[in-house]
Amino acid sequence: MPVRVGRHGARQGRQAQRGRLGKGLVTAGCVAALAFVPTAAGATPGSGVSATVVAEGTSAKKLKVKTPKGRTDVTFRTITIEPGGSTGWHTHRGQLIVVVKSGTLTRTLDDCSVEVSPAGTSFIEPSGRKHRHVGRNLGTEPVVLWVTYLLPDGSELSDDADAVDCGPAK
Repeated sequence: MPVRVGRHGARQGRQAQRGRLGKGLVTAGCVAALAFVPTAAGATPGSGVSATVVAEGTSAKKLKVKTPKGRTDVTFRTITIEPGGSTGWHTHRGQLIVVVKSGTLTRTLDDCSVEVSPAGTSFIEPSGRKHRHVGRNLGTEPVVLWVTYLLPDGSELSDDADAVDCGPAK
């Protein structure tokens, strides 16, 4: 049995067709307009720019970087530890990304484990009071570190911490 469409229903059908036609024309117009949008700057050769790699390092495993909640202070710093030198026990309120540019850094961690990081390696220093650590240069040449700090807005770069008693061997 056929369904009758009154004048009112026929008008709605024509309006729906016009709506679909209008949307199609708008879409086609947008696609055509994209042909006239300038391409990204990466498609053109650069000029007047120079860059220098200051340090490179490869991590032993996947780096898991976490930024603080809220605003983050990002600081890049070079740290040099002379032979026999030490950072002292400390913590950080945010994570650090560290590249060992030269020398060998020996870190003792809160659980008394020791991590040795030679030149050309990188690692993450975790944040928080439960991650206190000390960095030492047990070698004969300076240790040079390139460090990126990801700290909560307004934080100190490090906070002093009590030494961990790891016995005479650590």
